[in-house]
Amino acid sequence: MRIVRMHEYGDPGVLKTEEAPVPGPGPGQVLIAAEAISVGFAQTQMRRNIFPAPMWQPVFPITLGGDVVGRVAALGPEVSGVQVGDRVGAFTLHGAYADYVVVDADTLLPVPEGLDAAQATALPSPGPIASGTLGTAGMAAGQTVLVHAASGGIGHLSVQLARAAGAGLVIGTASSPEKLEFVRALGADAAVDYSRTGWADKVREATGGRGVDIVLDSVGGDVLREGIGLLAPFGRLVFYGSAGGGLEIPKVSPMELIRLKFLTGFALSTWRDTRPQEYAQNHARLVKALGDGTVRHAVHATLTLTDVAKAHELIESRAHTGRIVLLPGHS
Repeated sequence: MRIVRMHEYGDPGVLKTEEAPVPGPGPGQVLIAAEAISVGFAQTQMRRNIFPAPMWQPVFPITLGGDVVGRVAALGPEVSGVQVGDRVGAFTLHGAYADYVVVDADTLLPVPEGLDAAQATALPSPGPIASGTLGTAGMAAGQTVLVHAASGGIGHLSVQLARAAGAGLVIGTASSPEKLEFVRALGADAAVDYSRTGWADKVREATGGRGVDIVLDSVGGDVLREGIGLLAPFGRLVFYGSAGGGLEIPKVSPMELIRLKFLTGFALSTWRDTRPQEYAQNHARLVKALGDGTVRHAVHATLTLTDVAKAHELIESRAHTGRIVLLPGHS
């Protein structure tokens, strides 16, 4: 089978397509014959060794992770509840860039037969993160929601889910005129270029000076600090990534929160492990929303597995909207 490995950190050229035997699943694992594999910004940070999360502790050679959709090809020992041939999806931190991918069986999600494979890559992580952060924020109908990186793989889903849940005002941030137009087309009431000085004032103006009830922040750095300043009393900021902050996570003084503001984090694996029933119910709602068109998973480009370096270049150019997906065996 083909597998993409890194033997060192660096630019996209360090991603090398190699031949390898098809792996066998171990206890509690399954082997997936991949139909579609997502490429996200986090994986470009991992490639450069600037991914800030503590769970990233790689040993070379490395195969990067992502969302995988495909069919179960083999079962490891001690696996139940799934059969060979089942169509499934899963997120894995390692090993996704390959024709066959081994994942833990307890991370599997069912994928409907009629759902396009590239579209279905929304189900393992971006969709649950988008809805999970809104749930963590306790969003109620009529509230104002600010979504950062709203044209990205997770953010564009967050905008639509907030709108579908009855948000009174949805504001999305992005970094180019084309992306801002894309965000408005998704249903955002206002779109603000957060790469420009004074962007927070534009957000405040859109709320009539009141501020926002919820901030969904995957950017970090100075954007996070300004987001705290934008919160209305009892407002909640949910931090779930550091696309703009690299390894430098800003320090936040409790005095910044004293005006009844709340700051929390979100990790998909923690949510899944501690609230499995809620996670499963959320998955069912996402499947329905994708199926009936309530939520559209925008796929910017589909590429071959051997084009993974190009996929990373597209993401790092910051010119794409929505998702980049690899389709093994497709051209």
